[in-house]
Amino acid sequence: MGELDADGDSSPASKHYDVIVVGARCAGAPLAMLLARAGHSVLLLDRAHFPSDTMSTHWILRPGVELLSKWGLLPDLMATGCPPIRRISLCFGSTTLSGEPTTPRGTATTFAPRRTVLDALLTRAARAAGAELREGFAVRDVLREDGRVRGVVGQSGDGRAVVVRSRLVIGADGRSSTVARAVRAPFVEDRGALAAISYDYWSDVPVEGVHAHFRNRAAVSLWPTHDTRTVVSLSFPRTEFAAHRGEAERYYLRALRGVPEVAERIRAGHREGRFHTAASLRNFTRRSHGPGWALAGDAAHHKDPITAWGISEAFTDAQALAAAVHAGLTGLTPMERALARYEERRNAARAALLDFTCEQACPASFGGAVARLVPAIGSTQDVADELAGVIAGSTHVEDFMHPANIVRIMDRGTVVRR
Repeated sequence: MGELDADGDSSPASKHYDVIVVGARCAGAPLAMLLARAGHSVLLLDRAHFPSDTMSTHWILRPGVELLSKWGLLPDLMATGCPPIRRISLCFGSTTLSGEPTTPRGTATTFAPRRTVLDALLTRAARAAGAELREGFAVRDVLREDGRVRGVVGQSGDGRAVVVRSRLVIGADGRSSTVARAVRAPFVEDRGALAAISYDYWSDVPVEGVHAHFRNRAAVSLWPTHDTRTVVSLSFPRTEFAAHRGEAERYYLRALRGVPEVAERIRAGHREGRFHTAASLRNFTRRSHGPGWALAGDAAHHKDPITAWGISEAFTDAQALAAAVHAGLTGLTPMERALARYEERRNAARAALLDFTCEQACPASFGGAVARLVPAIGSTQDVADELAGVIAGSTHVEDFMHPANIVRIMDRGTVVRR
């Protein structure tokens, strides 16, 4: 077994990195970029080659867009031709609420890029910052010495077994994280999988903004992405997935045609690309740090995709964890304390959104509290805009769902109905 030197060759004289980041997508690539920009030596590893696709909600909500702007990457995304999303429509039976999420500076624009485009953009940014990227590298285990993680053990693209050393290993390798499994990161909270999801790309199905239809214990959503394609997604109870496991595509199409507005939109459309479906989408939080290791993105915290927070939370993890790791590497704060603060603050910030997501995805009633508010919101446009802000991430869910705000909405609805 060899060790990886700075040129990627097997050699006993290995480069010792400050940080190894495992997983080069929406959490790992920006994390590597930020640490490299701060002057740290970073090795970014992924078993994939870029550009490549992966299952995704696609949607970058407002906090994620703001971070892309802060990092100087938003113009690059816009230059790819990704259509902006400015309006959100939620349809509950015969009632449709349509609004524009706002910020103090105006409408909160969001985007839903193809992952083949977004992930390649992020890995290029990481390399431009000085991080070293090794594609086609499969991490098999972590390297342990004296009770700490000191690097990773893996296999390079040409099949060689390789050891790479570092001061810190960060697992940003998704909800089935190899790093989390290797360090035996325990679940702090596990609410299980509540819903399944299927989606495909459609041409000739034009749509402006996001349209979500809640009907028959399912949610059908449409949003625009690259190359004039529209993502058409179905969220539905896991029990239905088990009952129709052998005919997932047929079930997907039947469910879409069961929503008249969607059936009308897709009638002249054509499916493009590869059909995606999954049911093992657990809502969980893992312990996210230990001696010589940390976790980010879906490896640390994962929610049902019905609220589409995955990419944006991967970005916020990258921003927060990069600051914590920098403090630890430079001695401003002991590393263990810095990582503990990162985890504590992240978990506290996401508690209300986890509750909201699990209620939205609950098979008993897709839509949850939002569906119950529909009669009260009615034609009250400013409240519809607030709700659009919750969906797009420009309004905090805990503010919108606060009991005092619910009372205000209900009172407004009573006045409007009179």
